[in-house]
Amino acid sequence: MPLIGEKAPEFEAETTQGKITFPKDYKGKWVIFFSHPADFTPVCTTEFMTFASMADDFRKLNCELLGLSIDSTYSHIAWLRTIKERIEYKGMKGVEVMFPVISDLTMEISKAFGMLQPAASSTQAVRAVFIIDPKAIVRAILYYPLSNGRNMQEIRRLLVAMQHSDEHGIATPANWEIGDDVIIPPPGSCGVAKERVEGAGKDYTCLDWFLCLKKCPHGN
Repeated sequence: MPLIGEKAPEFEAETTQGKITFPKDYKGKWVIFFSHPADFTPVCTTEFMTFASMADDFRKLNCELLGLSIDSTYSHIAWLRTIKERIEYKGMKGVEVMFPVISDLTMEISKAFGMLQPAASSTQAVRAVFIIDPKAIVRAILYYPLSNGRNMQEIRRLLVAMQHSDEHGIATPANWEIGDDVIIPPPGSCGVAKERVEGAGKDYTCLDWFLCLKKCPHGN
C-alpha cells in the first residue's frame, strides 16, 4: 500500500460516472479516495448519504470524492438509486450520489491501496480513506473497521488543516478548527529559540520555546 508522502498508485477504472484515469482526471485537485465493504449494507448507506450531502462543500475546498467497493457497476447503480428513492436518514432524503463509485471486481485497485485486509475479510474492502493532494501524493490515511462508520466532519477538518499547513507553513494543534490558533514550526537552533521567546507578545504567544501559537491566518 502507498504510505504518507508517496505517490498514489495510478489506475484506470469503470465507475458509476463512466471510465476514469487516476490521477490524470484529477490533476490540480485534492481527492478523498475511500473504500466501503459492499453495496446494500446499512453502515455504508449512511456514509454515502453523508458524503453525498457534503460533496459541494468538499468541491469548494478544491476536493473531489471517489468511492470504491468490490461490486459491479450495475450493483452500484441499483444501490444508489435505492438510496435516492427510498432512504431517509437524519433529515437527508432524496440524496443523489453524483461522485464516481469504482467497480473493483478484480480487486486490483483495492490491493494496490491496501484496502483488503484478510483478517477482516478476503472479499470485502475495509473502510479505508486516502487523502491525496493535487500532486497525487498521499497525505493522510485513515482506517475504520467494517462495523463502524466514518466521521466525515473529521475528514473535512483534516483536509482543511492540511491545506492551511501547506499554504501558510504552520501546524495545527489537537482538535483544531478554523479560527483556532495555529502552531509556529519550532526553531532549529538555540539562538532562534531565544529570539522566538523574547519576541513573543503582539503577533504570537509562547507557552515555551518549542510551542508558540499565532492567530489563524484565515481568521474565522
